Parts: sequence; structure tokens; C-alpha cells
Amino acid sequence: MEELDDEADFSAFVLARQRRLVRFAYLLTGDPHQAEDLVQSALLKVYRRWNHITGSPDAYVRAAIVNEHHSWWRRPVRRQEVTNSDLVTFTDPAVAGEPAADHDLRAQIAALPRQQRSAIVLRYYEDLTEAQTAEILGCSVGTVKSHTSRALKSLRVTMREATA
Repeated sequence: MEELDDEADFSAFVLARQRRLVRFAYLLTGDPHQAEDLVQSALLKVYRRWNHITGSPDAYVRAAIVNEHHSWWRRPVRRQEVTNSDLVTFTDPAVAGEPAADHDLRAQIAALPRQQRSAIVLRYYEDLTEAQTAEILGCSVGTVKSHTSRALKSLRVTMREATA
């Protein structure tokens, strides 16, 4: 009976947070289909450990998404996964009528190195503290500060060049 409760809890968690998780993954990947694949792949791994999670499930899932994204970069050949789950869907934020500057900024963020991109997304889009970001990325607070600083500097330069 406990296994059924875990499954119901997990499904409720995913249904409540799916849009935010896929949006987060989209900011990491820059591609809506890869974002869905990434979230589904990470959630599969999280589901296996669901009843062992201590602390915040949100932080655990975000860390799983970041780790899965990093592991995709380590694979010799990146493979496409098919998402058929009703639990994971994506709505492109650009369709919601966002200004062109937001789209340009997302494109510039997508061009950042993955560690810098992860730090920026966690700090400014997910509104996490440096300590929370460091925990998710598995690094020190100083490393988060360094990645964030370099990313912001790069974004300032590229956005200045884009508007010049």
C-alpha cells in the first residue's frame, strides 16, 4: 500500500510542478523537445529514489535535471528520446507574446557554457540563493559566484554587441 502512496505522491508532485520543471530544462537546453526529454529522463531517475528523498523534493529534482543535462554532454553521441508522457508538456514562452529582447536574452543564455548557464538559470530564473545553487550544482558557493560573474559579463558584452 505504501508503494501506491509513493506513486500517487510522485504523480501529484510532477503534475503540480511540470510546467516549471520543463521551463527550467528549456532554459538549460534552449530546445523545447530536449527540455521535455531531459525532464522525463530525470524524473525517471527521481521516481526510483522517490521514497528515499530527504529534504526538499524540488531541490532534488532540479539537481537531477542539471546532472542529467550534464551527463548528456558527456555522451559520445547524443540521442533523442521520445516523450509520450502526459505528465511532461512544454509551452514555448515565446508564444506567450514575450518581447523580442527576452527571446534574444534566452538565445544568449543558451550560448553560454553549460556550468555558467546552469548557474544563471538557477540564480535568476529559479530565484535560488548562491548556497542553494551550489548544492544543486555540487560545487562551492565561490564557484557559483565565479560562474555567475563570468556569465553576466559575457551576457553584457553579447547583448551590447547585439544592440549596437
